[in-house]
Amino acid sequence: MKAVVGRGLRLATGLLIGSGAAVIELLFTLLAGIALLLVLAWPRGRRAVMRPLAAGAGKLVEMERHRLRTLLGERVAGTYEPVGALRYLAVRWALGLLGAVVLLSVMIGAVYGTFFLYGWVIVDIRNPGTVAMGMLGGLFLLFLAIQGIFGVAALEGKLARHFLGPSHQEELERRIEQLATSRAGVVDAVHDERRRIERDLHDGVQQRLVALGMLLGRARRSGDPERADDLLRQAHEQSREALTELREVAWRVYPTVLDEAGLRAALETVAERSPLPVRLTCVLKHEPGKAAANVAYFVVSESVTNAVKHSEAPHIEVEVIEEARTLRIRVRDYGRGGADPEGSGLFGLARRVAALDGLLQIKSPLGGPTTITAEIPCE
Repeated sequence: MKAVVGRGLRLATGLLIGSGAAVIELLFTLLAGIALLLVLAWPRGRRAVMRPLAAGAGKLVEMERHRLRTLLGERVAGTYEPVGALRYLAVRWALGLLGAVVLLSVMIGAVYGTFFLYGWVIVDIRNPGTVAMGMLGGLFLLFLAIQGIFGVAALEGKLARHFLGPSHQEELERRIEQLATSRAGVVDAVHDERRRIERDLHDGVQQRLVALGMLLGRARRSGDPERADDLLRQAHEQSREALTELREVAWRVYPTVLDEAGLRAALETVAERSPLPVRLTCVLKHEPGKAAANVAYFVVSESVTNAVKHSEAPHIEVEVIEEARTLRIRVRDYGRGGADPEGSGLFGLARRVAALDGLLQIKSPLGGPTTITAEIPCE
C-alpha cells in the first residue's frame, strides 16, 4: 500500500510539472506554426527556420524525457528525428492540460469528500442529507481522478514512444541484441573471474605453501635444535600469511557477510578494510535481491580497490541509494584521474552491470576526480 501511494504521489508530481511544461509547449507550437506558415512557399526559408525550431524542440524534448524517466518511470529513446520532436510537442501540450484537469479533479474530490471534517466549523449545516450526498459524490470523483492520474501517466509514455521511439518492434530488436551481448559478457566475466582466482592462488597462496613446505623440510633435516626452532617459527609465520591470503581470495570471490547480514553490512566491511578513509552513505528502503546486491557490492569493492591502487586520493566517497526500485551507486575519489574505462577491471564491472539491464558510467579526467556511477534495477 505504501509503495502504491508513493508511486501515485510521484506520478502526480510528474503530471503537475508536465502541466506547467504544457503551457510552454503550447506557446512554442504556436510560434513554430506561425514561423513555418510564413515560409511555407520558400524552401530555403523553411530550412533556415527549421534549424532554430529543431534546436528549441530538442531542448524541450530532453526536459520531457528527464521528467518521464525520473517521475513517470518511462524510458524514451534518446535518438529521434527533429520532425518527430516537433510533432510530439504539438500534441503533448493537450495531454499536459488534461493532466492539470485530472489534478484539479483530485483537489475538488478531496475537498468535497472530506467536508464532514471541517464543514461544521465553516458553515451552519442544516441539511445533513445533502452534505452526505455531496461527500459521496466528492469521494467518487476523487476515486476516478486518482485512476485518471495513472491513466494519463501511461498515455504520456505511449505518446512519447509513438513520436520519439522506440517502437515496439524496435524495442524487441534492441532487447534481443542486448540480451545476446549481455549473455556473452557474462560468459567472458566468468572466465575473467576464474583466471583472476587462479592467478591469486598461484602467485600468492601457492607460493607461500611451497615456502612453508621447504621450511618444514629444512627443519626436519636440521640437526641443530635452535636452527630447527627458528625454521619452525618461520614456517608458522608463513602458514599464518598463507591463511590470511586464502581468506582474502575467498572474500574477493564472494563475501559471506553479504548473505548473512545484507548489502549494507558488506559495504561497511569494504569501508573498514580499505587502507584509505571511505565515507560511506547507504540508504536502502528494502534489502535488494541477491543478484542486484551481488553486483552492487562488486561495483563498490572493485571501484574502491582501483582507487586505492591507482588514484593516490586522500579519501574515497561511496553513495548507495535506492530510488524507485533502482540502486544508484556513486564512487568518487579526488585523485589523479585518468582511469581507463576499457581496462580489465572496469570493463568487467560494466559487463556485470549490463547483465542486469543496468548502466555504468565512468568519468575520470586527468587531474581527477574519478567518478563511477551505476544504476542497477532491483527487480
